[in-house]
Amino acid sequence: LVLDTGTIDAREAALAHAIYDTAVRRWLTLSHVLSLYLDRPLSGTEPAMRAALLGGAAQILLLDRIPPHAAINETVEWAKRNVRRGAGGMVNAVLRKVAALRMSRDDGVGRRDSWNDDRDALPLPDGGAVVLGAAILPEAVLERYSVALSLPIALMQRWDERYRGEDESGALLRHQAMHTLMSPPVVLCTRYATGPAPSGAEPHAEPGSMVFTGTHGELQQLLRSRDDLWVQDSAAQRAVASLADLQPCTIIDYCAGQGTKTRQLRAQFPKAEIIAAEVDDARLRKLKQGFKADPRTRVRRANEVAADRELHGSADLVLLDVPCSNSGVFARRTEARYRFATQQLPRLLDLQREILSTAFPLLAPGGTLLYSTCSVEPEENEHQVAWAAERLGLTEVSSERVTPGGVLSLVLVRLGVIGIAACLAGLALGAAG
Repeated sequence: LVLDTGTIDAREAALAHAIYDTAVRRWLTLSHVLSLYLDRPLSGTEPAMRAALLGGAAQILLLDRIPPHAAINETVEWAKRNVRRGAGGMVNAVLRKVAALRMSRDDGVGRRDSWNDDRDALPLPDGGAVVLGAAILPEAVLERYSVALSLPIALMQRWDERYRGEDESGALLRHQAMHTLMSPPVVLCTRYATGPAPSGAEPHAEPGSMVFTGTHGELQQLLRSRDDLWVQDSAAQRAVASLADLQPCTIIDYCAGQGTKTRQLRAQFPKAEIIAAEVDDARLRKLKQGFKADPRTRVRRANEVAADRELHGSADLVLLDVPCSNSGVFARRTEARYRFATQQLPRLLDLQREILSTAFPLLAPGGTLLYSTCSVEPEENEHQVAWAAERLGLTEVSSERVTPGGVLSLVLVRLGVIGIAACLAGLALGAAG
């Protein structure tokens, strides 16, 4: 959920977002620490009490500029008002123990330049670590990573099995896991810009992107004044940008979502007619609003597009930005890490194959299918490429894998004689002529 801060002072709203985001991003970490001082697991407490404890502990352990006594006092008063009068005593007792754990080091600062799998420290997004007064993290390595980085243990076990095969030292596992802590910047797509470089933006390592450093209000003003700029991660841009050699006349963006890649398709292929399709009602309304003044883009419901016989065999390019586990973008899609479970993956794989099968008839002979995900799981990418080649007759054109780096991750594969491509762990294929 998006945090609604109403009309409160901008600085207080920013603090509220910091507390909220930290509590969600480090939910498992905070739960582990709090459970040390509770007579039951944190998940067993009532929701309002859980909110108070998580918010208070997030400030004490992970937000350095908030005095512990202030965090405790404010949280106690909140609990009295929003849980029940007697809740303040419990909140006060637990958070004081958390504060003692955080501040028990003699230097009073309790910070290290780096986290080296220590049991008495919590890693921070900048690579440093908060020092604790006791070795409270689990002894087993994967359990320690799970708690310290707030990643489900099943996910850690899965990544360990995968990355140990590529690197026995565990460096790849550590890199992927630590990457999820990062606070990603606001990235502007500037590769199609016709106007001057925007103020309040700095160069990005990836060509065609800039990092916006201004305020939220300044960003909104910029986007309202420029239709040649939009917010889009550099990795996500690479899927469509990789098809610069194509000259499609008809494009179907079958999983258009919020329409970000639809905008990129318009800019990349200015002469093409585009159909933006979506299944979700709320996103469909936003798409219609966003492209209502664009004569080259039609917005339609996805199932209607799939059932329209006149569209079968008509698309030179079909883009499938399919639903996925989001395991390549946990840094940005924070809550997705808690949804990841072994039983979720088969459902997603079935859905991705259903979308591939449904969209396949829309391809014109010799057309290209661009398949995109935000996942780093091989099952959602390379394995789906192999499935599409075997079951649908698609042929791989090219492929590229980019593992999580500075901010996000990308895997890109391109396939041809019927085409597919995937971004952030993906592929491209081409259709038989």
